[in-house]
Order: sequence, then C-alpha cells, then structure tokens
Amino acid sequence: MSNSKPQQSIQDWQRQQLHAAQRYLAEKGIITNKVIEKECRILPPALAVWRLEDQTGKGYWAISGQVPTDAVEVKVAKSARDALKHLSYQWQIKADGILSSGVKDKTQLDFANLLVNKAHDIYAIYDNDKLWANVAS
Repeated sequence: MSNSKPQQSIQDWQRQQLHAAQRYLAEKGIITNKVIEKECRILPPALAVWRLEDQTGKGYWAISGQVPTDAVEVKVAKSARDALKHLSYQWQIKADGILSSGVKDKTQLDFANLLVNKAHDIYAIYDNDKLWANVAS
C-alpha cells in the first residue's frame, strides 16, 4: 500500500509535535495527562494546535510545529481557531516589547522578528475560512 509511508510520516510528525507541546508545558511546571482530540487541529507540517488538560482538569491550548511552541489557558480562547488568534496577538505584543525596549542584542532582535513573522503566519491560518469549513463554530 503506497499510502502507508506518508501516513506513517504524518503520524510520526503528529506524535513529535504532541511531545513538543507537552514538554513545553512540563518546563512551565504543568504536567498534562489528557488530550482532547476532537478539539485539536493538525495541519502538517505547518502546525498543530493541541487541547490538553492537566491532572486537575485545567485546560490549555498548545501550539507546535514550524512555529514557536507556546501555550495559553483554555479560558482565553474557546476553540483552536481562537487560540491561534490569541497567540498571534500575544506574539506581536511580545515582539513589540522587545523592539521598543531599545535592545541591541542580535539574538533578541532576531527572536522579535521571528515572532512577528510567525504571528502573521498563524493569523493567516486563523483568518482562512476554508481551513475551518468543517469545524463547528
């Protein structure tokens, strides 16, 4: 079956991205033990938006892929799509803070520019109705 190799690659990518999101939260002291699969959105190889919960039932949206891995509490966004919009704004604000601080460090400036570019990328995904056509609002 010629379809099994690409399918396996997608599954491997998906597993890697889930681990990246969980590792990011773990580094923040948040151990997740549940994935709410029906609310996750996977767009390989660009990004994955994960709906995760910790042991207490507290929920998080986490993003991973060809973007900075990041997460927010579920209370700030009711859907994966809204989480992308929220993170897009957060990244722009964070980048603006770096750029307006007068920092001269090239690493910091590069990071700020990366945030701006990736914020635009994920906002474009948020704003593309075709990608969300089969998702209940």
